[in-house]
Amino acid sequence: MKVQITSEEQMPVAALDVQEGRKFFIKNYGCQMNVYDAERMEDMLAPYGFEKIADAKEADLVILNTCHIREKADEKVFSDIGRVTKGNKRNPLIAIGGCMGQAMGRTIMQRSPKVNIVFGPQTYHRLPEFIARSGLAAGKRKRVLDTDFPALEKFDSLAPQGLRGPSAYVTIQEGCDKFCTYCVVPFTRGVELSRTVESILTEIRALAEKGAKEVCLLGQNVNAYHGLGSDGKECNLARLLQQVATIDGIERIRFTTSHPSEMDNELIELFGKERKLMPYLHLPVQAGSDKILVDMNRTHTADEYLQIIDLLRMARPDVAISGDFIVGFPGETDEDFEMTMDLVREVGYSSAYSFMYSPRPNTPAAENTNQVPLEVKKERLQRLQDLLTEQQKAYNNSFVGKTIPVLLEEAGRKENQLRGRSPHNIAVNVEGNQRLLGQQIHVNITKATASSLFGEVKLD
Repeated sequence: MKVQITSEEQMPVAALDVQEGRKFFIKNYGCQMNVYDAERMEDMLAPYGFEKIADAKEADLVILNTCHIREKADEKVFSDIGRVTKGNKRNPLIAIGGCMGQAMGRTIMQRSPKVNIVFGPQTYHRLPEFIARSGLAAGKRKRVLDTDFPALEKFDSLAPQGLRGPSAYVTIQEGCDKFCTYCVVPFTRGVELSRTVESILTEIRALAEKGAKEVCLLGQNVNAYHGLGSDGKECNLARLLQQVATIDGIERIRFTTSHPSEMDNELIELFGKERKLMPYLHLPVQAGSDKILVDMNRTHTADEYLQIIDLLRMARPDVAISGDFIVGFPGETDEDFEMTMDLVREVGYSSAYSFMYSPRPNTPAAENTNQVPLEVKKERLQRLQDLLTEQQKAYNNSFVGKTIPVLLEEAGRKENQLRGRSPHNIAVNVEGNQRLLGQQIHVNITKATASSLFGEVKLD
């Protein structure tokens, strides 16, 4: 669907003029893919004179880069449309991007007259054109809706990626063919598509030349990657990771988010062979009950998931496991929930994300009449989160007294504080000079909380 809201006629392609001094504000919701997309939007707008700012009240353009996984996220966007622009005297252009834009484009336009542009995650490379078509100057503006699915066209159209720190995201795969019964991703991001190996390596080489030391490869089902190599044959994620590891300057490699059904032996074994591959894996399971997993269409059992964890720990004993959980899925009984709790106890997570089930439009689970009462979902979520927090605290505390390598990425919240990440993807805070930013240093860990570590720079 590609529609110009205020006219039945298709508008011609418009070119955005270059004008210095323009300011734009962007707010992200949801996953790391949205963080990457937002950074690429910034790269696309920079040549036209747009500067990213932190205060929406001073912006000429406001972009809300949305998520559509849960109903709460949708409602937050609608409330933010007015809130983030309140007090702005520039009469900013308001654009809604991301998965909510893809799924609810016309609804957003009808419900929020202030919104000028709506686009999906596959069309943000056209953002300069949308701005030109809409009319940046205050006055008579057009309303533009574009939620087309131009496959991987956008990656060929994006401006070179800017480097914002020593760690960078690189999207290698988009979309999902799994069709979990609770999920809208196949409808908002499309079917699984993988970029070519050479396009990914070219992007990472350019980032390394700019100073990147770590890359995180992104995809809705990143371990389903099957891009074409230079030999014309499909390449899986394990072989792609091996090629990334040969790039000079890249010291750390991560990838997210993975699906248990795509965890092949070659990828698992790579954790024990490639030291640049960080000992951290985000592997959502969602539930511990096979009955619920079948109803979710997860295509794996709880036991198969546990077998993967066992194999990973055989290959890399110190690997940290992160997960996702949905509680209160339609038909979930007390017994089903206890199976999830048992699975969590058996795995021992370093971190996890957990949510109450939220019905999404046009998904099979939303039509299920056996919905779990809200109060039951709340009680189960609290119990699960208490257990996960206890595990995360224990995991972080296990590093106190140890010395670990930390890649320092940014200034911390306090004066003279620097913040980075451990190999196991834990935030680490240290005191130090700004000149240490971008370096991988050794840190003696002195303190741990449920969310981060604190330490002192080890002096040689």
